[in-house]
Formats: sequence, C-alpha cells, structure tokens
Amino acid sequence: MEKADEYGALPQYSEVVRPWQNKPRRRRVFRVVAAACLTYFGVTAFKIASNTEKPASLLSVDRLQQDYAVCSALRRTPQDPSGPRETNQRWMNGTKPLLIRNATVWTGEPATGTSEEDARHGHGYSWIASDVFVDKGIIQQLEHDISLASLPEGTVVYDAAGRQLTSGIVDMHSHAGLGSLANLQGDENELSSDITPYVRSIDSLDPLHPEIQWIKSGGVTTSLLLPGSGNNIGGEAFVVKFAVGKGSGREELSAADMLADPDKNWRYMKMACGENPKRVYGRVGEQGPFSRMGESWEFRHAFEQASAVIKAQDDWCNAADSIGAENMNTYLPQELKWETLGAALRGQVRINTHCYTIPDLEAFVDHTNGFKFRVRAFHHAHQTYLVPEILKRAWGGAPAAALFADNMYYKVEAYTASEQAGKVLYENGLTPVYVSDNPVLNAQHVKFEAAKAYMNGLPYHAALAGVTSAPAELLGLGERIGKIKPGFDADIVVWDSDPLSVGAAPAQVWIDGAPQFEEPVLLKKPFTSPIEPDTALADTKDKMVSRKNVIFTGITKLHMLATDQHASEGYTVVISDGHVVCVGTCKTEFKNAMASNAEVIDLQNGYLAPPITAFGSALGLEEIAAEGDTQDGFVSDSVWARAVDGLLFDSKQLAAAYSHGVVKAISPPQGDRGVSTGFKTGAKHSLEKGAVYADEISVHYDLTLGAKNDKTPSISSAIGSLRRGLLEAISSNETIKDTFSEKAYLKKVVAGKLPLVLSVHSADTITTIIQLRKEVETAGGSPTFVVLGGAESHIVATELAEANISVVLAPLLAYSQTWDQRRSLTGAPLTNGTAIDHLLDAGVSVAIGVDETWETRDLRLAAGIAYKNSGGRLTESEALDLVGANIYDMLGLQEKSKDEFVVYEGNPLESGSRVRAVSSGNGVVNVWV
Repeated sequence: MEKADEYGALPQYSEVVRPWQNKPRRRRVFRVVAAACLTYFGVTAFKIASNTEKPASLLSVDRLQQDYAVCSALRRTPQDPSGPRETNQRWMNGTKPLLIRNATVWTGEPATGTSEEDARHGHGYSWIASDVFVDKGIIQQLEHDISLASLPEGTVVYDAAGRQLTSGIVDMHSHAGLGSLANLQGDENELSSDITPYVRSIDSLDPLHPEIQWIKSGGVTTSLLLPGSGNNIGGEAFVVKFAVGKGSGREELSAADMLADPDKNWRYMKMACGENPKRVYGRVGEQGPFSRMGESWEFRHAFEQASAVIKAQDDWCNAADSIGAENMNTYLPQELKWETLGAALRGQVRINTHCYTIPDLEAFVDHTNGFKFRVRAFHHAHQTYLVPEILKRAWGGAPAAALFADNMYYKVEAYTASEQAGKVLYENGLTPVYVSDNPVLNAQHVKFEAAKAYMNGLPYHAALAGVTSAPAELLGLGERIGKIKPGFDADIVVWDSDPLSVGAAPAQVWIDGAPQFEEPVLLKKPFTSPIEPDTALADTKDKMVSRKNVIFTGITKLHMLATDQHASEGYTVVISDGHVVCVGTCKTEFKNAMASNAEVIDLQNGYLAPPITAFGSALGLEEIAAEGDTQDGFVSDSVWARAVDGLLFDSKQLAAAYSHGVVKAISPPQGDRGVSTGFKTGAKHSLEKGAVYADEISVHYDLTLGAKNDKTPSISSAIGSLRRGLLEAISSNETIKDTFSEKAYLKKVVAGKLPLVLSVHSADTITTIIQLRKEVETAGGSPTFVVLGGAESHIVATELAEANISVVLAPLLAYSQTWDQRRSLTGAPLTNGTAIDHLLDAGVSVAIGVDETWETRDLRLAAGIAYKNSGGRLTESEALDLVGANIYDMLGLQEKSKDEFVVYEGNPLESGSRVRAVSSGNGVVNVWV
C-alpha cells in the first residue's frame, strides 16, 4: 500500500472497525485491496512499457518545460497587427524614400466624423488631391505639397501628374504560383485524402512562376494563396505579397520572403463543400463523401477529432498550471495531423470556405455553431444573396461572400447565381469581396470584377473596397494594407485611369515602398477624372417588357443609323410597329407615336448601337458546362456535325447574353470539327421567324492542344488530315451524294463558298496554317481562312496580313494558361500593347470572340478595353465593330438591319453603363424597366 501511495494513484485507506465483522471478512478485505494493488502495478507497468504514461521522475524535465511553453501558444488569442511602428518589417534596407507628387488619392475610408450609417451609404468617401511620402516601407505622410527639402536626402520623386492612386489590390482567393508555367503541372490539391488540414499551400509556391509578375502588373500586390477545392478540408493557406527577388526590391527568391506578415499574427485555412469533394472522392460502396450528407459527416468527424486533441491539451496544461510541469507524468498530447485544425477551432486560424448552395451554407453555419469556430468568408458563394439571414446565424459573426461578378451558370451549383449578388448582400449588411480564383480568372484583372459589380448596382465605394480594404480586413491585415494612410504598408498603385473604369492599367506599382517595374509601359491615354459614382445603377431595372411602339429620348451618341439630322438637345428615336421610323428631332413622328400609345423612355445619356454578335463559343449549344445533359454534346475526330441541328433555345445563358446586348451568335459544334450556325439569342425556338438567320456560316476545325486525342495524336496529324481533305476536294471530280458530309463542306471551302475557321493559339501552328493556305491556292482553291483564338498571333501579325487571314481573338486578353498560349502579351505596364494592337498595326482584320460561354456578357466591355488601350488606333464605332460588323465582313456575310439595335444608358464601352432596350428585328422592342 505504501508503494502504491508513492505513485499517488490510490487514496489513503483507514479501516473502520465494526464489532459484528469477523476475521474472515477482514481477510477478504485485505485480499481485495491486494488484488487492486496488483492490478494497479500491472497497468502502470503497461503504461511505462507503451510509453503513454511514465512516472514523473522518468520524464525529461526539459521536454516537460518545452511542452508547458507550448501551452502559452495554444492559449494565444491572435490580434490584427496595428499601431505605430518605425519600420515595416518587410522593408529592405537600401530602398530609397519615395515622394509621389500630384496624385489623386483614394484613401479607402470616409472623412473623419462620418457616421457608420452614412459611410455605408458612401457618404464621406472621395478622391483627394495629395502627395504621398513613403519611407522604410511605410506611408509616412499624406498631405498637400510636401516639401522635398523636409525629406531625407536621396528621396526619389515620382510625378503622378494627377492620376488616380490607390492601395495595392488584395485578392483573397488565388492559386497563383502553385502550379507551373502553362499549367503543365499543378500542386493546388492534395488528393490523397478528403481531410488534409495538415498540408500547406506555401510548400507548393514557386516564386519563379511568371504569372506572379503578370498578376502584379494588374496592380495586385497581395493575395491569399489557398489550396484547391478538391477536399472538404484542403489545408493551410498563406498571404503573400508579389514582390519576388532583387528586381522587386527583395533580398532573395523564396516563398518565405513573400509572406505578407512576417510575424504570422494570423494563420489561414481552406475548406470546401459541395460538388467538388464529393465528385473527387465519392465511390459507391468504397469511399466517401458521396453526398452532401457524407460531407457533413466528414466535417463533423474531423472537428470532433481535433476537439478531442484540444481537450486533452487543455487538461494537460491546466494540470501543469496546478502542480507544475515538472511533476506531470505524461508529455503534452500533440498530433501534427490535427494541429492546424485544432488551431482553427481555437480561433487562431482564419477559415475560408468554398460553398455555393443553400444546403452547403446552412450545414456549414451549423458546424460553426456546433464546434464554436468562425468562418471569415464563403467563397464562390453564388447563393448567399438568397439567404443573408442564414449567414448572420454563423458563430462569431456573419461571413463575407467572396464572389465573381458574373462568371456563373458553369455548373449546377452556380446556376442560380445573380449579377446583382454583391448589391443584394451589401444592402443586407453583408460584405462582398471580389476574387479571381486564379487561374479560373486571370488575377491580373481582378479589379475588373469589382468594376462589373459597380455596373450591377454595388455602390462605387463598396466595389472598390471589395478589392482593397474589405479583403484586407478579412485577412486580419486591415491596419496594414488596403488603404492609403500613414502607418500602412507602402503598397501603392498609380493608375492611368480610374481603377474601376474599363481598361485601367497601372502606371507603376510599389510594394513596401519598392518600385516593381523598372521601365513600366505607360499607355497613351487622355487624362480622365475619377468616375463620378452613379447611384442610379442601384435601380437595376431587371424587368423586361415588350413594346411595339416606343420612343427613346436623350440619345446623345449614335453608333448606327447614319443621319444628317442634328439635335442639339440630343436625339430622339421613334419605334412604330417594331420599326425605326425616325432618328433626330422627330417632332411629327413623336406626335404620331404618342397617338398610338407609345411608351416614352427618357434616358440621361443614351447610346444607340448595333447589336453584338458572340462568335466562337458554345452559346446556344451548352447551358451548364459541367453537365453533359444540358449540352448538345461533343463531336469527336471521326464525326461530322452541323451546329444548327443541336441548338438549345430559351435558356439562362441566352437570356443573360441577350440582356447584355448580344443579339446574335455564331456557334460551331462543340469538339474537333463541324459547321457553325447563326441564330438570334432572344428566340424561343428554332422555328420562330428569323431565329436561325443562317443554317451554315463556316467550317470549323480545332488545332489547339485540345485537338490531340487517341485518333489524332498530334497537331501535325490533325493538320495533315485537313490538308489531305482540302487538296482532295480540289483534285477530285467525284460527285458527292451526301451533301452534309465533311467532303461536301470541304468542297465549299476550297471554292470560297464557306470560310474555314481554325481554332489555334500557337504562333508555330499559325505559320503552318499560312503555308497550308498557300498550298491550297497553288492547287487551284480560293479559300477564306480565319484564325479563332490567336493568343500568339501577334508574333506573326505581318505574315497574317500578307496572307489575308483574319483573326478573331478569343479571349481578347489571353494569359498563357496552356503551352500554346505561353507567349501571350499581358499589356501595360509589362508590354507595349496586347495582341490586338499588333494585329491592327499590321493591317490584319480583327474581331473579338468568346472562349468560355459566360464571357459573352462581357463582349462590349472587351471592346471597351480594346478601345481605351488602343492608343488612338480605334474609334468608339470601330471598337463596337470588333464584336459585330468585323465578324460578318471576315466571314463574307452582310447582316445589317436598322431594326436590329441596342439602346444603352451610358457609354456601352464603359463599366457604368447598362442595356435599356434590345430589338432583334422581329417586330418588337424589349425594354428593361
């Protein structure tokens, strides 16, 4: 008994003598006690042997003290870094002080004294004329006319010449640098298990990835680099700045040197729910999660295991507080597998979760309350605007929504999305931020997402905050980045125009006070003042009504319907019985139309423009990209098809395109080859009059990397097959009985009756196409060749012009996401122009097409980018022709009608405009009211 007491495992025992007990009873008591002692000794010996529990005298005191020191870290409550400091810890000694003169500054916060309610409505925010002084990586002064004489010797002076200045753009959902050039390899997802909280994105970060420089050239200085969404719990994320190596003012090429907060005040984690993980892991009868029910279990089970570790740790630390760590008979329970998730449940990790749908959102909110942890933002989050009250029930506070502006409908989870999501969320007291999910969107242009959110009703100040101060606050760095004010990191962008205007590009970027571009290209643009926020955009006018008689007043610009009439007060356009009867002052026509009960639409700054045509995408053949049942399907190497036979009308994709002024579309079959068709996006079905305006428009072949398959293993074999077909079409006198066969259509191509459209990006493949055209002409053919895609077409622009081959850029701004696009031009400040500028200079006939279906809604803005950054190469009308008339000219079509038009409120080439009416020439005008 005394031996047992040394271990402190048994209590003191005092026998109570009772007169009625006899000696045998006492002996039985002693036998029971002895048995208990033997049991204790056995258990203790087993524990010592298995090293799970040892006598305190046998444990390392040093290790126990080290474990006890860990208790402080476990109990730590992270704080956002804030307060005054002399030096930005990331500042590199030798970086010269900087004075930016004559800037128009967006500080990122309202004027002092503005109430919270007023600030939320945008009051108190303004652009201010100011100088900015930077030293030791910190913004030191923000005031008018800072005297250079008062600054340190060697201060570099940069004259902003009145241009707009903001903080660096903050993208809080990116995978930049986690793969390789041209996506040849990817390290974003650790797919060995559904629950991988123990992996870290920084271990995949390649500082040499060229996209880091491309992205920074869009003014993006800071990003949260998340693991991918293949797992329910994907791992630890890291916030980095895109300053890499000595050329960017850094000491070394390393991932660690890129960390935005060297003190690591906060940690970050990526989780995901919904379709992605269950698609990756779900195997019937083998492994899960197979359903959303299974995903919820995976989450709860993981949180439970991490919670058990937390409880064991807390018990150990509390005991060590009481008796001293040196007296503990076990070491601190620690499991590396659950360390990060445990820290998340302790509130030391900022959780960001990929969730789209109401079931996903509601289940995850339930998890936050069940396990008492906070989620900072739901990402993608397309249905958050429908259920703001569910988000407000989340433990610790309502999460933000990290969104795309209009990339939607691409899978079932995104099919109930809305372009007004940001506006609705903001009106309900929630925070929208805008992200790239790079490489899903090119993070170089993530500010464009904020611009489109403004166009769709989100207040200007909230839209700009959505890529600056709001994500900074969500990252716990709201007192370091995202604003221009003394004490903040000197991450600064001077823009050539308002950052939310179409085509805005940085003139220079600084990170921690260090310039990022040695000789930045500055585009030739007229000076423009900042956007005057248009609060009328909040009235989204999303109800469409049809009218046969309507009058538009306040038209200030005509891009069609040439007229000799002049109206000093603006033009009037009168529509009678669905036809344009007058453009001008139209007094008589106005009176007659009013007698026919015409509706008057009074515009503040109306534009009348030709309809937009979407060329080259799967629009009309694909509704949900990820769901085969919603598509016509893919044409394989041995099959020939006509797109007209697979058209799918009356869909969300078509309605959305139509509401953005895309009245027509020319779409080829999906896949390797076939014949395109031309149709009206607003039609209900193909038998409607004028719904299909051309059954057959052009013959299409795919010569991108996607053309390689088992039957056509190389690009050379695909071109060889096409060459044989074209030359046989010239040499053969055979009467082709099947007029819908590939041979029949190649006959039309070589005879010049149908153009040949070739999807291709590589400059090397384009040169082969140029040679192929010459071969066909030499053999007696007269084909029309058109390149679709053209990411590297700028390299052979002169040769294309000489060969009279047109180019439809799809997309306008390619960004090297595949090997055959690796030589794309990113534009200013890195390159002097993009592909379209080089093609125009060479005299190539150019248009803008569509790569992904959702991009059809942005075609007019793409034309706006081409116009704004053309350096005077294009007029506004010529820019609109890039998405209309030029397409028909290069395909040999004449498709113009005065009864097909779009009416815009505001310049259609700018982000602050919107479609108010569309006429597709069918006798009615659809008006949004």
